[in-house]
Amino acid sequence: MNDKNNKIDLLDMTRLPEHVAIIMDGNGRWARRRAMMRSEGHAEGVNSVNRITRLSSDLGIKYLTLYAFSTENWKRPQTEVDALMHLIGWTIRKETPDLVKNNVKIHLLGEIDRLPESVRADLEAGRHATAGCTGLNLMICLSYSSRWELTNAARKIAEKVKNSELAPSQITEETIASELSTSGIPDPDLLIRTGGEHRISNFLLWQCAYSELYFTPVLWPDFDNEAFIDALIDFQNRERRFGMTSDQVSVGDKTEPTDIDSTLAQI
Repeated sequence: MNDKNNKIDLLDMTRLPEHVAIIMDGNGRWARRRAMMRSEGHAEGVNSVNRITRLSSDLGIKYLTLYAFSTENWKRPQTEVDALMHLIGWTIRKETPDLVKNNVKIHLLGEIDRLPESVRADLEAGRHATAGCTGLNLMICLSYSSRWELTNAARKIAEKVKNSELAPSQITEETIASELSTSGIPDPDLLIRTGGEHRISNFLLWQCAYSELYFTPVLWPDFDNEAFIDALIDFQNRERRFGMTSDQVSVGDKTEPTDIDSTLAQI
């Protein structure tokens, strides 16, 4: 694709994010600007999913998490919800053979039991068909919200404490992380939101504590390979300090005292 080749040479292939998460926003507005039905915008958004999944796989990115349908989206008009559910099932059926061919493994995050039975069957078939794939891990968040996830994790931990399997003093950050939907998966290095909004909308709140955030006005159906590469280039131009100073990061030494440490030591 031309847009892929225009900027891909600008990427440092040794510094790509291991895990990219995307809030795919703007399908409805894309359709409205064209006097189309919102469902047509969602259908067009599937093309962007295919593009970005394929490019992520080609680049060697290991994890791609897509916010496809939030818990709050159940509040939308029933006709739109029904259309989305149909689109999700149809897309998984259609794309699974290509995912297998491209060695992409499907993971499902969220309250999957709330989805219609036919959609669940399509999703489970896709997950089963790709279970042996070892390339890109494609995490699809459906009926997902981070507050639901954290509440669910708290319940599981409370149950272990109640059953004397775990003492309150033993609860650590690792304990909580192990009870999340993303247990065993590295936190996102980069979170992208399309559509011009500047919030993360109840998405991976725990996991994105140190993620680099990238907001773009590009609506999701228009988010092409070039737009994705722009986000990756922006990520590579940032310094990730994780609470350290720039000097510590530059020398790779987390223990070297800062100037204030030296000053305090002399008091």
